[in-house]
Amino acid sequence: MAIKFNVHEIGNRIEPNAPKKFYARPISSGEKTLDDLAAEISQASSLTEADVYAVLQSLVREIPRAISDGYIVRLGNFGSFRMSANSTGSETSNKVSEENIYKRRLIFTAGKQMKKALEKIQFEKNK
Repeated sequence: MAIKFNVHEIGNRIEPNAPKKFYARPISSGEKTLDDLAAEISQASSLTEADVYAVLQSLVREIPRAISDGYIVRLGNFGSFRMSANSTGSETSNKVSEENIYKRRLIFTAGKQMKKALEKIQFEKNK
């Protein structure tokens, strides 16, 4: 099955007078919750839905804990999570502190197997 996409006309923010161009934007089919994933994984394994859910909940709890301890969290072929931050500049290194950090972001980088799976996804223009 293909992911549907809409076409959006978008202007250039840097050059407002430049001609607008058209871009493909994927359309979401809805959401899959942790409960949904636990149920689907349990159907494909010998584990109960409750066991799968408990493991997934533990993962959701442990990733932020490891990130806050300064670790990059690698989940095999799935990918990795790491912390990133944006900060304001200071005239000297002595003036840089935690107060310079104004945005915290969690970066996900897909692993090899995930990248291969993503490359196989097909798209279909929404009518």
